Amino acid sequence: MTPGGGERVEGATAHARGSFAQAWACAVAGTSYVAWGPAELAGYLLGLTDRLVDLLVADDFDTAPAVQVGADLVAAHFTGTETLSRSLVVLREGLPPLVRDCAPSDLTSRLTRAMGALAGGYAAALRERALDEQDEIRRAMFEAHRQAERRLAVSEARFHTMFTEAAIGIAIGDLGGNITEANPTLLKMFGYTAEEFTRRNVSEMVHPDDAPSVWQSYEELVAGRRDHFRVEKRFFRADGGVIWTHLTVSLVRDEAGAPAYQVAMLEDITERHRLQSELEHLAYHDPLTGLPNRALLSKRLAEIFSRPRTNHRIGLCFMDLDGFKAVNDSQGHDVGDQLLRAVATLLDRCCGPGQLVARMGGDEFVILIDSTTTLSQVVTLAEKILAAVALPVRLGGHELTVTASIGIVEQPVAATTPADLMSAADITLYWAKRKGKGRYEVFDRDRVEDEIAAYTLSATMPAAIERNEFFVEYQPLVSLADEALCGVEALVRWQHPTYGLLTPNRFIGLAEETGGIVPLGGWVLATACAQARQWRDQFGESAPFVSVNLAPRQLQEPGLVSEVAAILADTGLPPRQLQLELTEQAVMSDEPGPLQALGALNEIGVRLAIDDFGTGYSNLSYLRRLPVHALKLDGSFAEGLRRADSPNAADEQIVSALVTLAHALDLTVTAEGVETATQLQRLRALGCDTGQGWYLARPGPPQQISAMLRRGCSNVNADATTNHACSHQSS
Repeated sequence: MTPGGGERVEGATAHARGSFAQAWACAVAGTSYVAWGPAELAGYLLGLTDRLVDLLVADDFDTAPAVQVGADLVAAHFTGTETLSRSLVVLREGLPPLVRDCAPSDLTSRLTRAMGALAGGYAAALRERALDEQDEIRRAMFEAHRQAERRLAVSEARFHTMFTEAAIGIAIGDLGGNITEANPTLLKMFGYTAEEFTRRNVSEMVHPDDAPSVWQSYEELVAGRRDHFRVEKRFFRADGGVIWTHLTVSLVRDEAGAPAYQVAMLEDITERHRLQSELEHLAYHDPLTGLPNRALLSKRLAEIFSRPRTNHRIGLCFMDLDGFKAVNDSQGHDVGDQLLRAVATLLDRCCGPGQLVARMGGDEFVILIDSTTTLSQVVTLAEKILAAVALPVRLGGHELTVTASIGIVEQPVAATTPADLMSAADITLYWAKRKGKGRYEVFDRDRVEDEIAAYTLSATMPAAIERNEFFVEYQPLVSLADEALCGVEALVRWQHPTYGLLTPNRFIGLAEETGGIVPLGGWVLATACAQARQWRDQFGESAPFVSVNLAPRQLQEPGLVSEVAAILADTGLPPRQLQLELTEQAVMSDEPGPLQALGALNEIGVRLAIDDFGTGYSNLSYLRRLPVHALKLDGSFAEGLRRADSPNAADEQIVSALVTLAHALDLTVTAEGVETATQLQRLRALGCDTGQGWYLARPGPPQQISAMLRRGCSNVNADATTNHACSHQSS
């Protein structure tokens, strides 16, 4: 950077803001009664400019400063009828260039929200000022009435001044509704002369869209049953235009308390009402495509589901563009935005009356079909949409061809809720994506029940750990030579408040998909080590080692070794009392990370075992390089040895070969799935060192293991609950 470069940038920025403030001053000059010269006016607006620019580029966007800027304009007496509208035009066009070098990605959204907040702050401050004037006028009128005899001349002069110079419209009328006086502001507001206005009656000022309650309140007031009422009301101007007002009508009583006449005060809120309408439109419509957004869709669904109609059906198409990210990445976000607008136009053309097209965000759209008759009606619409979207689209010199996926739901309204309807459509869209995209799928309740349960389990799993819904059972690992207890495998269970007791096959896969296996696996490891330490404290060297399953995702965690070391240190468990079980797929990898982690675990003294061995590729040459201590043969091999009369010769030979190989590598062999005495005898004869299965012992709480240890760890099979009909080991 050249010397003085930073000063020139800052100087250019200050110059740009100063020029903008002067342009703003020129735009609003003469619209309000502000006693400032051009330089002083530009200086004041420069300060507001700085605040608005700081708001737009702030890391934490907050519209509160914009609300205060609007209020400050009113406080500085910028209250002319054109001041706000001119300011908004200047700000919308002039602020973006001032933040071009550091503009956030959502500048347009921020600018829209900031302008809405400024207008809201301006309108609120102006209304407060008007209400203050109204209260002052009312007090002056009542004061004039009560002190008429003592200070009549002074009070009348004061009232006349306020009546004439007030910034709000004021009219006085008799109890018959005839207008007797109107101040200059009111005449200008409606476009009538004083003579024209005083020939009018209140009954002539009814707007066709007035609520009946407005005129009920008026009748109560002139009858003396109420003293005042306030309402937002529309009126027709002399030129036929519509003006929105905040109307306050007060009753003035005579000395006896009887109704005497009425006073109406009107604040022109037409501009504010227009701004509110624009903001409401923005709140319910997507700024890019102009389609209804998620909020309007939710509102429409709520309206449909609130109707007390029987046999009313509803359809929903949840659509997502296939490969839209590739369009953004290859062609740029401008082309991506053009594509979204083109798709929005196509969807609008494909749909008819009673069908709402909404953009949910990103490249997701929803078509809501009210009052469907059959599923085929919705399917026909989905097919029409898929065909239209698949046609080539030319955008900015590029011809793009995209496809879409659609999830279809068509159900009776009485059988679902808005939330369930959207959830079903979302799940069905996922089915279409998973089946190859460019297609639609129809919601099937039977199919989705399991997936909803899976989503529920995934979502509740992190909190379930905190709520202690998980617990660990332990299944003995038994020496086949003497059937003595030598180790236990820690098996996690989930006592779910809704689904009851869940075994690992219901949630471990989900945990691995979502990453929840890392905190869950850490909790199981810490729990099992703490329990193993308790057994060691109680039974000394007779205590079993504890074997804990390690998921592939855990093995890839860079902090795994330090986590294991910390747990061992916290629990005081000797490393040789811990065995970690890994699958073949987890360890048979060319990546250096997992192999380094295994080596580090081996160095601190932790035992390592390969679980379910024989179900993968069984790369025997690779096995020599692994720092493992044990192989656990998959239970399918033991299954082949179940029958006493005709064992599976192939399984017998495979087990024999694997045992020989393992012993040659100085590894112990554990046979899983031992469920019969025949299997136990054959596996022992084939040289397996340890066994695990329901014939030997079922998984159980820590107390079951403690009971076995108190009996001296002998004759484990005497404690087992044999279940010869069981076809697999519970894990």
